[in-house]
Amino acid sequence: MDNTFFKRLKRHGENTTALGGLAVRFLLNKESHTFADTLTQTLGGLKGPIMKVAQILSTIPDMLPENYGETLASLQSKAPPMGWLFVKRRLKSELGEDWEQKFILFEKEASFAASLGQVHKAISLEGQDLAVKIQYPDMTSTVEADLQQLTLLLKLYETTQGGLKTHDVMEEIACHLRAELDYKQEARFLGVFSTIFKDDTAIHIPGVIPSLSTERLLTMTWLEGEKLQTFEKAPQELRNTIAKNLFHAWYKPLYHYGILHGDPHLGNYTATPTGDLNLFDFGCVRVFDPSFIEGIVILYEALKQKDMKKTAEAYALWGFKNMSYELIDILNLWAQYLYDPLLDDSVRFINPDLNTQQGQKIAKVIHEKLKALGGITPPREFVFMDRAAVGLGSVFIRLQAKLNWHDLFQGLIEDFDQQRILQRRYNKFK
Repeated sequence: MDNTFFKRLKRHGENTTALGGLAVRFLLNKESHTFADTLTQTLGGLKGPIMKVAQILSTIPDMLPENYGETLASLQSKAPPMGWLFVKRRLKSELGEDWEQKFILFEKEASFAASLGQVHKAISLEGQDLAVKIQYPDMTSTVEADLQQLTLLLKLYETTQGGLKTHDVMEEIACHLRAELDYKQEARFLGVFSTIFKDDTAIHIPGVIPSLSTERLLTMTWLEGEKLQTFEKAPQELRNTIAKNLFHAWYKPLYHYGILHGDPHLGNYTATPTGDLNLFDFGCVRVFDPSFIEGIVILYEALKQKDMKKTAEAYALWGFKNMSYELIDILNLWAQYLYDPLLDDSVRFINPDLNTQQGQKIAKVIHEKLKALGGITPPREFVFMDRAAVGLGSVFIRLQAKLNWHDLFQGLIEDFDQQRILQRRYNKFK
């Protein structure tokens, strides 16, 4: 029997013990701060994609207690890095015995550590600063074991909390976690986004170095910038510029090409003193059918016109089944919350109260109403669509950005139609 089986079995045992204990404590006491601390330590110790899963789960109402949101959001950036012996072995296996001769300098200490890999700074033979992303060992086995445990957690959630059917949620997460293991695919998406933003001087995407990249090693150009947290006390104009660029970076690909960067984690972008934005980590990218994007635009128009028939049309385009007016009213509570800043033609905060918990409170109300109706199966696309909307909204709140979100959105959807998305895709990426 091969080593992979034993590695997966070992991982399964570790996760069963850790997550099983967490599940028991979750059921006994949702409000325990000690549990939040234990969760951080457990997931950080396991290191792998389960951390990324935890961040996704924190956006599902009642899946985890409210006060865990910020704790979970910090997991990815605080993951302990792998040691130098591992790094050398990985570089040797991916680039050959002479890997050291391919760099002028390779820093031993990781600059960033995340859920699936860590990044080291290096200098190429041509003197160019590089970011070398190295995948952690045995990640295929790790992902499969983590997904087995996630299935159990979601079943536990569905049984005890109700409201949402989780099968499609599970399928979507599994699909994208497996895809994130392929750094060659990530390199392709880096190329896609570089093409999209080729003429945007304020949004920067790392360039890929193909000769120093493999399926488990991704070498890119290094982009200088500061974490967004460092700009929270910056002048209002600069914070507005960063927020505007962030809005554009996430939503231009979506509304023009049907493509979404699905991981709006604070560690996935930095900014410059002039407000330019650097965008990183393209392992989690969602390509949408144009009809789904059309549903977003139709719902926006329906809410603006208070047109119930058009609202039902939008939800049908998204794949909701057996829609009643009662169910539409419930879903509109969430839609109204997300669309409110886009419908308001004025300069304002994304959330007037600057309350990062408001969305979670509304989600809990909706969840209780859905549970009373017997639950609902959300379309798979909602997993990362919702995550992007909520994640970006939280950043805009932290920056206290004041913009006309209506104008920004209108500029993106002007002359929208499905065929335009397909034509742009063809013209850009043929």
